[in-house]
Amino acid sequence: MTVHTLDNLIDEGVDGRYVLVRSDLNVPLKDGAITDFGRVDASVPTLKKLSEAGAKVVVTAHLGRPKGEVKPELSLAPVAEALSERLDRYVAVAADVSGEDAHERANGLTEGDVLLVENVRFDPRETSKDEAEREAFAAELAALVPEGAFVSDGFGVVHRAQASVYDVAKKLPAYAGGLVQSELEVLRTVAKEPKQPYAVVLGGSKVSDKLGVIEALAPKVDNLIIGGGMCFTFLKAKGYEVGDSLLQDEMIDTCKDLLERYGEKIVLPSDVVVADKFAADADHKIVAVDAIDNGWMGLDIGTESAKAFGTKLAEAKTVFWNGPMGVFEMDNFANGTRHVAQAIIDSTKDGCFSVVGGGDSAAAVRALGLDEDGFSHISTGGGASLEFLEGKDLPGVEVLDR
Repeated sequence: MTVHTLDNLIDEGVDGRYVLVRSDLNVPLKDGAITDFGRVDASVPTLKKLSEAGAKVVVTAHLGRPKGEVKPELSLAPVAEALSERLDRYVAVAADVSGEDAHERANGLTEGDVLLVENVRFDPRETSKDEAEREAFAAELAALVPEGAFVSDGFGVVHRAQASVYDVAKKLPAYAGGLVQSELEVLRTVAKEPKQPYAVVLGGSKVSDKLGVIEALAPKVDNLIIGGGMCFTFLKAKGYEVGDSLLQDEMIDTCKDLLERYGEKIVLPSDVVVADKFAADADHKIVAVDAIDNGWMGLDIGTESAKAFGTKLAEAKTVFWNGPMGVFEMDNFANGTRHVAQAIIDSTKDGCFSVVGGGDSAAAVRALGLDEDGFSHISTGGGASLEFLEGKDLPGVEVLDR
Protein backbone atom coordinates (compact mmCIF):
# COMPACT_ATOMS: atom_id res chain seq x y z
CA MET A 1 0.00 0.00 0.00
CA THR A 2 1.48 3.35 -1.09
CA VAL A 3 0.22 6.34 0.84
CA HIS A 4 1.62 9.83 0.45
CA THR A 5 2.26 11.51 3.78
CA LEU A 6 2.18 14.96 5.31
CA ASP A 7 5.97 15.12 5.07
CA ASN A 8 5.73 14.39 1.33
CA LEU A 9 3.33 17.30 0.96
CA ILE A 10 5.54 19.65 2.98
CA ASP A 11 8.53 18.63 0.86
CA GLU A 12 6.58 19.42 -2.31
CA GLY A 13 5.96 22.91 -0.94
CA VAL A 14 2.80 24.38 0.55
CA ASP A 15 3.77 28.03 1.00
CA GLY A 16 0.75 29.98 -0.22
CA ARG A 17 -1.08 26.80 -1.24
CA TYR A 18 -4.52 25.81 0.01
CA VAL A 19 -4.74 22.61 2.07
CA LEU A 20 -8.00 21.03 3.22
CA VAL A 21 -7.56 19.02 6.44
CA ARG A 22 -10.09 16.56 7.85
CA SER A 23 -9.52 16.54 11.60
CA ASP A 24 -11.36 14.67 14.35
CA LEU A 25 -12.63 17.40 16.68
CA ASN A 26 -15.63 15.50 18.03
CA VAL A 27 -15.14 16.59 21.63
CA PRO A 28 -17.54 16.20 24.56
CA LEU A 29 -19.38 19.37 25.58
CA LYS A 30 -21.17 20.34 28.78
CA ASP A 31 -23.14 23.58 28.81
CA GLY A 32 -21.28 24.64 25.67
CA ALA A 33 -17.82 24.05 27.16
CA ILE A 34 -15.34 21.35 26.11
CA THR A 35 -14.79 18.81 28.89
CA ASP A 36 -12.05 16.74 27.25
CA PHE A 37 -9.50 18.37 24.92
CA GLY A 38 -7.80 15.11 23.88
CA ARG A 39 -8.87 15.19 20.24
CA VAL A 40 -8.17 18.90 19.90
CA ASP A 41 -4.65 18.40 21.25
CA ALA A 42 -4.09 15.44 18.92
CA SER A 43 -5.09 17.51 15.88
CA VAL A 44 -2.70 20.39 16.61
CA PRO A 45 0.66 18.98 15.35
CA THR A 46 -0.52 18.51 11.75
CA LEU A 47 -2.29 21.89 11.64
CA LYS A 48 0.74 23.61 13.17
CA LYS A 49 3.13 21.99 10.71
CA LEU A 50 1.06 23.15 7.74
CA SER A 51 0.53 26.63 9.13
CA GLU A 52 4.22 27.13 9.89
CA ALA A 53 5.05 25.97 6.36
CA GLY A 54 2.88 28.77 4.98
CA ALA A 55 -0.19 26.82 3.88
CA LYS A 56 -3.66 28.33 3.75
CA VAL A 57 -5.39 25.74 5.93
CA VAL A 58 -9.11 24.96 5.80
CA VAL A 59 -10.25 22.44 8.44
CA THR A 60 -13.34 20.24 8.30
CA ALA A 61 -14.69 18.28 11.26
CA HIS A 62 -17.90 17.12 12.89
CA LEU A 63 -19.34 17.35 16.37
CA GLY A 64 -22.02 15.07 17.73
CA ARG A 65 -24.88 13.69 15.67
CA PRO A 66 -26.95 16.57 14.28
CA LYS A 67 -28.31 14.22 11.59
CA GLY A 68 -28.13 16.74 8.77
CA GLU A 69 -29.73 19.60 10.67
CA VAL A 70 -28.14 22.85 11.85
CA LYS A 71 -28.07 22.64 15.64
CA PRO A 72 -26.40 25.66 17.31
CA GLU A 73 -25.50 23.63 20.40
CA LEU A 74 -23.29 21.46 18.17
CA SER A 75 -21.42 24.36 16.58
CA LEU A 76 -17.65 24.04 16.30
CA ALA A 77 -17.18 27.56 17.70
CA PRO A 78 -15.80 26.30 21.07
CA VAL A 79 -13.34 24.13 19.15
CA ALA A 80 -12.12 27.10 17.10
CA GLU A 81 -11.41 28.93 20.34
CA ALA A 82 -9.46 25.95 21.70
CA LEU A 83 -7.45 25.66 18.48
CA SER A 84 -6.67 29.39 18.56
CA GLU A 85 -5.12 28.98 22.01
CA ARG A 86 -3.07 25.96 21.03
CA LEU A 87 -1.89 27.23 17.65
CA ASP A 88 -1.18 30.69 19.03
CA ARG A 89 -3.03 32.26 16.12
CA TYR A 90 -6.65 33.20 15.55
CA VAL A 91 -8.72 30.40 14.04
CA ALA A 92 -11.93 31.71 12.54
CA VAL A 93 -15.01 29.53 12.25
CA ALA A 94 -17.24 29.93 9.21
CA ALA A 95 -20.97 30.37 9.73
CA ASP A 96 -21.67 27.55 7.26
CA VAL A 97 -20.00 24.44 5.89
CA SER A 98 -19.48 25.06 2.18
CA GLY A 99 -21.63 28.11 1.55
CA GLU A 100 -21.08 31.81 1.06
CA ASP A 101 -19.41 32.57 4.39
CA ALA A 102 -17.04 29.59 4.12
CA HIS A 103 -16.00 30.72 0.61
CA GLU A 104 -15.53 34.35 1.61
CA ARG A 105 -13.37 33.41 4.57
CA ALA A 106 -11.38 30.86 2.57
CA ASN A 107 -10.76 33.39 -0.19
CA GLY A 108 -9.39 35.83 2.38
CA LEU A 109 -6.81 33.43 3.86
CA THR A 110 -3.14 34.37 3.70
CA GLU A 111 -0.05 32.22 4.26
CA GLY A 112 -0.24 30.42 7.62
CA ASP A 113 -3.91 31.19 8.28
CA VAL A 114 -6.25 28.50 9.62
CA LEU A 115 -10.02 28.44 9.00
CA LEU A 116 -12.47 25.99 10.56
CA VAL A 117 -15.69 25.54 8.62
CA GLU A 118 -18.85 24.66 10.50
CA ASN A 119 -19.87 21.13 11.52
CA VAL A 120 -19.89 19.02 8.32
CA ARG A 121 -22.72 16.89 9.69
CA PHE A 122 -25.00 19.93 9.51
CA ASP A 123 -25.19 18.95 5.84
CA PRO A 124 -27.12 15.67 5.35
CA ARG A 125 -24.97 14.78 2.34
CA GLU A 126 -21.93 14.18 4.59
CA THR A 127 -23.28 10.85 5.82
CA SER A 128 -25.62 10.07 2.93
CA LYS A 129 -25.82 6.51 1.62
CA ASP A 130 -26.25 8.02 -1.87
CA GLU A 131 -22.80 8.20 -3.43
CA ALA A 132 -23.82 10.97 -5.84
CA GLU A 133 -24.99 13.16 -2.94
CA ARG A 134 -21.76 12.60 -1.04
CA GLU A 135 -19.66 13.35 -4.10
CA ALA A 136 -21.56 16.59 -4.74
CA PHE A 137 -20.87 17.71 -1.19
CA ALA A 138 -17.23 16.63 -1.48
CA ALA A 139 -16.91 18.75 -4.62
CA GLU A 140 -18.18 21.76 -2.69
CA LEU A 141 -15.62 21.17 0.04
CA ALA A 142 -12.84 20.76 -2.53
CA ALA A 143 -13.90 24.07 -4.12
CA LEU A 144 -12.91 25.83 -0.87
CA VAL A 145 -9.25 25.02 -1.67
CA PRO A 146 -8.62 25.82 -5.36
CA GLU A 147 -5.61 23.91 -6.70
CA GLY A 148 -5.17 22.62 -3.18
CA ALA A 149 -4.43 19.33 -1.46
CA PHE A 150 -6.26 17.16 1.07
CA VAL A 151 -4.79 15.85 4.32
CA SER A 152 -6.66 13.10 6.16
CA ASP A 153 -5.86 13.53 9.84
CA GLY A 154 -9.05 12.45 11.60
CA PHE A 155 -8.26 8.89 12.60
CA GLY A 156 -11.49 8.63 14.57
CA VAL A 157 -13.50 8.81 11.31
CA VAL A 158 -11.38 6.89 8.78
CA HIS A 159 -13.59 3.83 9.21
CA ARG A 160 -16.48 5.81 7.67
CA ALA A 161 -17.01 6.29 3.91
CA GLN A 162 -18.27 9.85 4.37
CA ALA A 163 -17.94 12.85 2.08
CA SER A 164 -15.33 14.80 4.06
CA VAL A 165 -13.31 11.64 4.77
CA TYR A 166 -13.58 9.46 1.69
CA ASP A 167 -15.13 11.19 -1.32
CA VAL A 168 -13.09 14.40 -1.07
CA ALA A 169 -9.88 12.33 -1.13
CA LYS A 170 -10.79 11.29 -4.68
CA LYS A 171 -11.09 14.89 -5.82
CA LEU A 172 -7.80 16.33 -4.52
CA PRO A 173 -4.20 15.14 -4.19
CA ALA A 174 -4.53 13.24 -0.91
CA TYR A 175 -2.08 12.67 1.96
CA ALA A 176 -2.12 10.97 5.35
CA GLY A 177 -1.71 13.38 8.24
CA GLY A 178 0.74 12.82 11.07
CA LEU A 179 -1.94 11.58 13.46
CA VAL A 180 -3.32 8.99 11.03
CA GLN A 181 0.22 7.81 10.27
CA SER A 182 1.16 7.34 13.92
CA GLU A 183 -2.12 5.61 14.77
CA LEU A 184 -1.70 3.10 11.94
CA GLU A 185 1.94 2.38 12.84
CA VAL A 186 1.00 1.63 16.45
CA LEU A 187 -1.98 -0.55 15.58
CA ARG A 188 0.03 -2.50 13.00
CA THR A 189 2.49 -3.34 15.78
CA VAL A 190 -0.32 -4.60 18.00
CA ALA A 191 -2.01 -6.51 15.19
CA LYS A 192 1.03 -8.13 13.57
CA GLU A 193 4.04 -8.04 15.87
CA PRO A 194 2.90 -8.08 19.51
CA LYS A 195 5.47 -9.17 22.05
CA GLN A 196 4.32 -12.01 24.29
CA PRO A 197 2.74 -12.30 26.77
CA TYR A 198 -0.02 -10.33 25.07
CA ALA A 199 -3.03 -9.18 27.09
CA VAL A 200 -6.19 -7.58 25.73
CA VAL A 201 -8.53 -5.81 28.15
CA LEU A 202 -12.09 -5.26 26.95
CA GLY A 203 -14.88 -3.44 28.74
CA GLY A 204 -17.85 -1.31 27.87
CA SER A 205 -21.48 -2.28 27.72
CA LYS A 206 -22.10 -4.70 24.86
CA VAL A 207 -20.51 -7.98 23.80
CA SER A 208 -21.88 -7.38 20.29
CA ASP A 209 -19.75 -4.22 19.95
CA LYS A 210 -16.58 -6.18 20.70
CA LEU A 211 -17.38 -9.54 19.10
CA GLY A 212 -15.36 -8.86 15.96
CA VAL A 213 -12.22 -7.88 17.84
CA ILE A 214 -12.62 -10.84 20.24
CA GLU A 215 -12.76 -13.26 17.31
CA ALA A 216 -9.76 -11.57 15.64
CA LEU A 217 -7.51 -11.31 18.69
CA ALA A 218 -8.40 -14.30 20.85
CA PRO A 219 -6.19 -16.71 18.84
CA LYS A 220 -3.22 -14.33 19.29
CA VAL A 221 -3.45 -13.35 22.96
CA ASP A 222 -2.35 -14.96 26.17
CA ASN A 223 -5.04 -13.31 28.28
CA LEU A 224 -8.37 -11.83 27.21
CA ILE A 225 -9.52 -9.83 30.24
CA ILE A 226 -13.20 -8.87 30.26
CA GLY A 227 -14.91 -6.33 32.52
CA GLY A 228 -17.51 -3.63 32.18
CA GLY A 229 -21.17 -4.28 31.44
CA MET A 230 -20.28 -6.89 28.83
CA CYS A 231 -18.88 -9.26 31.47
CA PHE A 232 -22.38 -10.04 32.77
CA THR A 233 -23.42 -11.72 29.54
CA PHE A 234 -20.33 -13.95 29.87
CA LEU A 235 -21.17 -14.64 33.53
CA LYS A 236 -24.73 -15.54 32.54
CA ALA A 237 -23.30 -17.88 29.91
CA LYS A 238 -21.40 -19.62 32.72
CA GLY A 239 -24.66 -20.17 34.57
CA TYR A 240 -24.54 -17.33 37.11
CA GLU A 241 -27.51 -15.13 37.91
CA VAL A 242 -26.73 -11.47 37.26
CA GLY A 243 -29.71 -9.71 38.86
CA ASP A 244 -30.54 -6.44 37.13
CA SER A 245 -27.09 -6.11 35.56
CA LEU A 246 -26.72 -5.20 31.90
CA LEU A 247 -27.39 -8.31 29.83
CA GLN A 248 -27.57 -9.15 26.13
CA ASP A 249 -29.78 -12.22 26.09
CA GLU A 250 -29.25 -12.70 22.36
CA MET A 251 -25.47 -12.99 22.92
CA ILE A 252 -25.51 -15.65 25.66
CA ASP A 253 -25.05 -18.57 23.25
CA THR A 254 -22.26 -16.66 21.49
CA CYS A 255 -20.51 -16.17 24.83
CA LYS A 256 -20.89 -19.87 25.61
CA ASP A 257 -19.21 -20.67 22.32
CA LEU A 258 -16.36 -18.22 23.02
CA LEU A 259 -15.86 -19.74 26.48
CA GLU A 260 -15.72 -23.22 24.98
CA ARG A 261 -13.10 -22.20 22.42
CA TYR A 262 -11.03 -19.74 24.43
CA GLY A 263 -11.94 -20.49 28.03
CA GLU A 264 -8.31 -20.90 29.09
CA LYS A 265 -7.57 -17.35 27.88
CA ILE A 266 -10.71 -15.49 28.93
CA VAL A 267 -10.36 -13.86 32.36
CA LEU A 268 -13.64 -12.81 33.99
CA PRO A 269 -14.27 -11.01 37.30
CA SER A 270 -14.58 -13.09 40.46
CA ASP A 271 -16.35 -10.28 42.34
CA VAL A 272 -18.26 -7.15 41.35
CA VAL A 273 -19.57 -3.94 42.86
CA VAL A 274 -23.37 -4.04 42.81
CA ALA A 275 -25.84 -1.22 43.41
CA ASP A 276 -29.56 -1.01 44.07
CA LYS A 277 -30.01 1.57 41.31
CA PHE A 278 -28.07 3.27 38.55
CA ALA A 279 -27.09 6.42 40.41
CA ALA A 280 -24.01 8.00 41.96
CA ASP A 281 -25.58 7.85 45.43
CA ALA A 282 -26.89 4.28 45.15
CA ASP A 283 -26.41 1.80 47.97
CA HIS A 284 -23.58 -0.47 46.87
CA LYS A 285 -21.51 -3.43 48.02
CA ILE A 286 -18.99 -5.95 46.75
CA VAL A 287 -20.23 -9.49 46.17
CA ALA A 288 -18.92 -12.63 44.53
CA VAL A 289 -20.14 -13.16 40.98
CA ASP A 290 -22.27 -16.12 42.15
CA ALA A 291 -24.04 -13.96 44.75
CA ILE A 292 -25.72 -11.18 42.73
CA ASP A 293 -29.28 -10.87 44.02
CA ASN A 294 -32.36 -9.77 42.12
CA GLY A 295 -32.82 -6.02 42.31
CA TRP A 296 -29.08 -5.35 42.29
CA MET A 297 -26.97 -4.46 39.28
CA GLY A 298 -23.23 -4.76 38.69
CA LEU A 299 -21.58 -1.39 38.00
CA ASP A 300 -17.89 -2.18 38.45
CA ILE A 301 -15.47 -5.04 38.95
CA GLY A 302 -14.65 -5.83 42.58
CA THR A 303 -11.43 -5.45 44.56
CA GLU A 304 -10.25 -9.05 44.11
CA SER A 305 -10.97 -8.93 40.38
CA ALA A 306 -9.01 -5.69 40.03
CA LYS A 307 -6.04 -7.31 41.78
CA ALA A 308 -6.25 -10.44 39.62
CA PHE A 309 -6.47 -8.39 36.43
CA GLY A 310 -3.49 -6.36 37.62
CA THR A 311 -1.43 -9.51 38.13
CA LYS A 312 -2.08 -10.62 34.55
CA LEU A 313 -1.18 -7.16 33.26
CA ALA A 314 2.06 -7.07 35.23
CA GLU A 315 3.23 -10.11 33.26
CA ALA A 316 2.34 -8.65 29.84
CA LYS A 317 4.74 -7.27 27.25
CA THR A 318 1.92 -6.00 25.00
CA VAL A 319 -1.44 -4.64 26.18
CA PHE A 320 -4.41 -3.36 24.19
CA TRP A 321 -7.21 -1.85 26.29
CA ASN A 322 -10.62 -0.78 25.02
CA GLY A 323 -13.55 -0.14 27.34
CA PRO A 324 -13.86 0.86 31.03
CA MET A 325 -14.31 -1.73 33.77
CA GLY A 326 -17.30 0.05 35.27
CA VAL A 327 -19.26 3.28 35.39
CA PHE A 328 -16.13 5.38 35.90
CA GLU A 329 -18.10 8.64 35.71
CA MET A 330 -19.45 7.84 39.21
CA ASP A 331 -16.85 7.82 41.99
CA ASN A 332 -18.25 4.71 43.71
CA PHE A 333 -17.86 2.69 40.52
CA ALA A 334 -14.56 4.04 39.16
CA ASN A 335 -12.08 1.96 41.16
CA GLY A 336 -11.94 -0.97 38.75
CA THR A 337 -11.10 1.23 35.77
CA ARG A 338 -8.59 3.23 37.81
CA HIS A 339 -6.87 0.09 39.11
CA VAL A 340 -6.63 -1.56 35.67
CA ALA A 341 -5.36 1.64 34.06
CA GLN A 342 -2.71 2.05 36.76
CA ALA A 343 -1.69 -1.58 36.34
CA ILE A 344 -1.14 -0.94 32.63
CA ILE A 345 0.90 2.18 33.43
CA ASP A 346 3.05 0.20 35.88
CA SER A 347 3.57 -2.55 33.31
CA THR A 348 4.55 0.04 30.71
CA LYS A 349 7.28 1.29 33.06
CA ASP A 350 8.66 -2.26 32.99
CA GLY A 351 8.86 -2.31 29.20
CA CYS A 352 5.35 -3.30 28.15
CA PHE A 353 4.01 -1.74 24.92
CA SER A 354 0.57 -0.43 25.88
CA VAL A 355 -2.19 0.94 23.67
CA VAL A 356 -5.40 2.56 24.92
CA GLY A 357 -7.93 2.01 22.15
CA GLY A 358 -9.63 5.38 22.25
CA GLY A 359 -13.27 6.06 23.09
CA ASP A 360 -14.39 5.81 26.70
CA SER A 361 -11.06 4.30 27.78
CA ALA A 362 -9.16 7.41 26.68
CA ALA A 363 -11.81 9.62 28.28
CA ALA A 364 -11.50 7.64 31.53
CA VAL A 365 -7.73 8.12 31.65
CA ARG A 366 -8.18 11.89 31.54
CA ALA A 367 -11.29 12.02 33.74
CA LEU A 368 -9.58 10.00 36.49
CA GLY A 369 -6.50 12.22 36.39
CA LEU A 370 -4.15 9.43 35.35
CA ASP A 371 -0.80 10.03 33.66
CA GLU A 372 -1.46 10.01 29.91
CA ASP A 373 2.26 9.72 29.27
CA GLY A 374 2.25 6.48 31.24
CA PHE A 375 0.88 4.61 28.23
CA SER A 376 2.81 3.92 25.03
CA HIS A 377 -0.08 5.25 22.95
CA ILE A 378 -3.60 6.58 23.49
CA SER A 379 -5.67 6.30 20.33
CA THR A 380 -8.12 8.99 19.26
CA GLY A 381 -10.40 6.52 17.48
CA GLY A 382 -12.19 3.78 19.40
CA GLY A 383 -14.29 2.45 16.53
CA ALA A 384 -11.50 2.86 13.98
CA SER A 385 -8.95 1.08 16.14
CA LEU A 386 -11.31 -1.83 16.78
CA GLU A 387 -12.17 -2.21 13.10
CA PHE A 388 -8.49 -2.10 12.16
CA LEU A 389 -7.67 -4.86 14.65
CA GLU A 390 -10.62 -6.87 13.34
CA GLY A 391 -8.90 -6.80 9.96
CA LYS A 392 -11.50 -4.63 8.27
CA ASP A 393 -10.61 -2.14 5.56
CA LEU A 394 -10.75 1.50 6.65
CA PRO A 395 -12.28 3.41 3.72
CA GLY A 396 -10.64 6.70 4.69
CA VAL A 397 -7.22 5.01 4.59
CA GLU A 398 -7.77 2.79 1.57
CA VAL A 399 -8.74 5.82 -0.54
CA LEU A 400 -5.31 7.35 0.11
CA ASP A 401 -3.63 4.44 -1.67
CA ARG A 402 -2.82 5.76 -5.16
